[in-house]
Amino acid sequence: MRPFRLLLPLLALFLLTAVPAHADVADAPGANLQVSLITYGPGATYWERFGHDALQLRDTVSGQTINFNYGVFDFNEKNFFINFARGRMHYLMDAEYAGPEEAFYVQEGRSIVRQRLALTPKQASALRDFLLWNLRPENAGYNYDYYIDNCTTRVRDALNRALGGVIETTLTARPGGMTYRQQTDRLMSAQPWLMLVLDLGLGPYADQPLNAWKESFLPMVLQANLRSIRVDDGHGGTRPLVESEHQLAPNHIAVPPAHAPDLRLPLAAAGLLLAALILAAARRWRTGFALLGSLYLILAGLVGLLLLALWTLTTHHAAWANANLLLFNPLALLLLPALWRSRRYVAPSRLANAVLLIQLLAMLTAVVLHLLPGTVQQNQPWILFAMPVWLALAWGLRQSTLVRPRLELRR
Repeated sequence: MRPFRLLLPLLALFLLTAVPAHADVADAPGANLQVSLITYGPGATYWERFGHDALQLRDTVSGQTINFNYGVFDFNEKNFFINFARGRMHYLMDAEYAGPEEAFYVQEGRSIVRQRLALTPKQASALRDFLLWNLRPENAGYNYDYYIDNCTTRVRDALNRALGGVIETTLTARPGGMTYRQQTDRLMSAQPWLMLVLDLGLGPYADQPLNAWKESFLPMVLQANLRSIRVDDGHGGTRPLVESEHQLAPNHIAVPPAHAPDLRLPLAAAGLLLAALILAAARRWRTGFALLGSLYLILAGLVGLLLLALWTLTTHHAAWANANLLLFNPLALLLLPALWRSRRYVAPSRLANAVLLIQLLAMLTAVVLHLLPGTVQQNQPWILFAMPVWLALAWGLRQSTLVRPRLELRR
């Protein structure tokens, strides 16, 4: 993905008005078109971590080479960040001469791999015509979705269309290697805080089993999957879709790990440590107990509000019906007054006791739901983090009820 460039309308105008007297990609016969998939490695910025790709068309006679991609957005677009938050991201298709396009990624230190594809002249011509149609200003825009409609799924779908559906037919029959959540955690692991925020915000949609077709929402997964695709050779047999593969530029940015990190142990350790601090403060320093508890309750309440907003106010369907709402929810904010009164060992009010009971029951529900067969959402790390903290807070508040009568008797 790259920020918006002004080249789009200029190049579109040039390609669409090309004349046969000067052959180029726009009017070359299909026999003269060479089709390749260009895959760019992940970048350093968070929106570049998924990588990028483009369809390259080369006229073998004139030498003109154009890269078509679907990953252009404009930070200066009206209400860009509001639309982004609501899940209404507007992206554009773009086209650029291969030289400047690839030079940009070399400068960024990102790898470039070119796979030359075995399309027939008819298929190459049909792909070119579709891409030029898609490049028109009235067709170039689309509503972006990180998992089901992004710059790679658009490239995948354009290729699949030109090949008569063979890519979808082949890859749908194969299981994928990871879920959306696992791929997201793996690719964002270089930025741990962002990885944790995304993992916390993803609901059961992100844990559904994927086939190879769906998992090809990522450039490097599509690149790998195309190596196994075979197409009709025109003589009653088949041949590999990928005729050749070459690395045009090496990678100078840290490569994402092959597998998603296991978050259970670090989050469980963090939860136990926080719970231990809360318990120690509850016994020896009640103001510290209130401070630590308040920090957790405020974070839990704000996270709950965010998760609720993602579910009810946005089109981010990957965040809907998030079971983490049972662990972090806005009701936590109602416990703040009781927590501060507990410094003087004042027993919680009926409202606070009711809220605490609801929260403990919600936490138990989250555990039971996770243990049930067929449960989709994999939120064990967050259960392991939240459970000891909630139990420690409940014990600390309970101490207010037990200790205050003893203090009054001593008086």
